[in-house]
Parts: sequence; structure tokens; C-alpha cells
Amino acid sequence: MKLVLFGATGMVGSRIATEASARGHQVLAVSRSGRSPVPGVTATAADATDPAKVAEVARGADAVASACVPPRDGSDPRGPFLALNEALVAGVRAAGVGRLLVVGGAGGLEVAPGQALSDQPGFPEAYLPEAHAHRDVLAYYRALDDGPDDGLDWTYVSPAAEIAPGTRTGRFRVDGDQFMTDDQGRSLISAEDYAVAFVDELERHEHPRTRMSVAY
Repeated sequence: MKLVLFGATGMVGSRIATEASARGHQVLAVSRSGRSPVPGVTATAADATDPAKVAEVARGADAVASACVPPRDGSDPRGPFLALNEALVAGVRAAGVGRLLVVGGAGGLEVAPGQALSDQPGFPEAYLPEAHAHRDVLAYYRALDDGPDDGLDWTYVSPAAEIAPGTRTGRFRVDGDQFMTDDQGRSLISAEDYAVAFVDELERHEHPRTRMSVAY
């Protein structure tokens, strides 16, 4: 399978590139720098906010994935991050690619029906802008299904609340909108195992046009 991966040099993106490449998929790693996150993986420079450039690099792919993150420069990330995803969708559509997988956030996961994690007392204030940006983007993807069906099949993949470099075990749980914790009440996933779940979804296509979540 040919995968075009935007945001490929970040913590999560580089591990998705590693996992997909190790499984024999053809990965084009796309970032502003144009450097390859994994030896042997083809890389190119492109701006995900430019729909024409997205279409140019995505044309001919079986799927496009985005590991892009909201701006972390202290500004309000909601508008810019939504605009990036709108540009990404426009470019993927123009390229004629039917599948888009998106690295999501954990803040919008539900601790109870209709109750998001980021709305709970004690949620770290420093993470609220990014959580809200991700929630806006998920709402945008869900709204795509209310319009004309143009064949764009998206999946939004939320990690656990804590995601960091670690070990690839291949053992984790997958759910939908639910916030998952372990026996100690912690919500954890390594970036390596998140990448396993992400590439599993790329291959198995089990969560079309919905959110899935991944945690230990």
C-alpha cells in the first residue's frame, strides 16, 4: 500500500512511518523540512496548509495520513489547526484519494456519555487550547458526513491521555469514543504501540468515518 504521511518527523509521525515501512508499505514522509524520519523511507517537503501541494504529493496514494499537531507557539491553535485540516481534506479530494487517517487528541474522549475528558475538573489548563483544537477538528470531520458523499473515508485515531516514546508490545485496547484507563486509573499508550494500532487500522479498515481510541 502507498501511504502519504504528513507530519512525518514528529514523535508520533516518525513512529507511524517506522511501523508502516517495517510492514512493507510504501511510505512517502512529508514535512516542512523534507527530511526522512526513518532510514530508507522516501521524504519530501510540503506544506499541509496548501491544498494544491497536498494534492500534488498525495496523487496516486492508496491512503493519506496526518500526524500534524496544533500550533504550540502560545497562540490560539483552534483556527489554524482547523484550517490545516480543511486544506488537507481539499487536497486529498483533489488528488482522488479515498482514505484519510488522522492522529487525534485524547481531550475529547468521553468519561461518560456526553462528558468529555477536557471538560472535567482538574484537566490541565495548559492543555486546554490543544484539546479544544482537536475537538473542533473532529467535529469538522463528522460534519463532512452531513454533506454530499464524495467518497472520502476518514478515521480519527485518539491516543490515551499520556503518550510518549516507549516500547512496542503490540498489546493494547481499541475502543471508540470512550476514555480508557488501566487498573491503576491511568490512561497510557506508547507512541510505538499507538503506531501499531494506527497501521492496523490502515490495513484492516475497521473504523470508517468515525473515531477510534487506543490505550493499554
